[in-house]
Amino acid sequence: MSTTQLSQIRLVKRRAVDRPVTALCVVAVGLTLPLQTALLLSGIDLFPGKLAELLILTGTAAVISSWVGGSGAVRRLFGGLKVWRIGARWLLVLAAMPVLTVGVAVATGTLESPGHGWAFEALTYLALLVLIALTASLWEETAWSGFVQRRLMQQRGLLAGSLLTAIPFGLIHLPLAFEADGWHGTTWSEAFVNWAFLLGAAPFLRYLIGILLIDTKGSVLAAAMLHASFNASGALSIVPAGWQYVPALVVLTLLVTLHRRLRGRPLVEGCVGSDDHRSILRSTEPSSLTAEMHHEEPVTAHQTPAKDPT
Repeated sequence: MSTTQLSQIRLVKRRAVDRPVTALCVVAVGLTLPLQTALLLSGIDLFPGKLAELLILTGTAAVISSWVGGSGAVRRLFGGLKVWRIGARWLLVLAAMPVLTVGVAVATGTLESPGHGWAFEALTYLALLVLIALTASLWEETAWSGFVQRRLMQQRGLLAGSLLTAIPFGLIHLPLAFEADGWHGTTWSEAFVNWAFLLGAAPFLRYLIGILLIDTKGSVLAAAMLHASFNASGALSIVPAGWQYVPALVVLTLLVTLHRRLRGRPLVEGCVGSDDHRSILRSTEPSSLTAEMHHEEPVTAHQTPAKDPT
């Protein structure tokens, strides 16, 4: 390998260490969107692209974590998958997603009678919940909650950090608007409606996950289960239109926010590991995604690894 190539690699590594969130988002969105769009244009099922998305997200998060803080940072990244710390209140929140989805369907007259009974529908939901969590949400949230949102909340607080996370999170999911009927079977009006629901749901989901991360002291496992509950609620056969889970999420987020407010807990400030009853010290850097974390020098042979923010 030439000296020029080595210099370029060092430069890429240095920039990734300086701006870990920006680096992950650029790589993940920059690779996933073209790949999934190409699959859709070719008439190929989106599944290989969704699998690649999980590998890109998790792999990039692990690589950048190792550059920032060595093997210890990688262990901390995946350590969130072993943290539960979720009480009865948040178990009710997880159970509320399908209940509220059914409630929205009833209120809008779009609920269909379960063909095999309500018990079967409940078992189907639980099966979907576990399947989605194991095959997708655990790995997605390792990157989005454990790497991106946790860092942004440390620097920007609960609200801003969650909303900033919603931007790349929403962008990387744009191809899903064409998943059901394919690129050629989906009209642009249908795609725009799908995007409206998708991009409208993203800030509420990320904010609710942000609160959950604070309350569970950084449980990526709990965040993944909430994400899976959201997706499983939208896949229920009794709501075939597939949109009722989005207003249900909005209602759930508002209820959790109201409960948090009544208990005197902040709605804007807060991060994982902080005492969110007190003001959180904020960065003086410009508020933008590209200035999401404090500067960290790259590790050299004469330096000890920098402590990873996670």
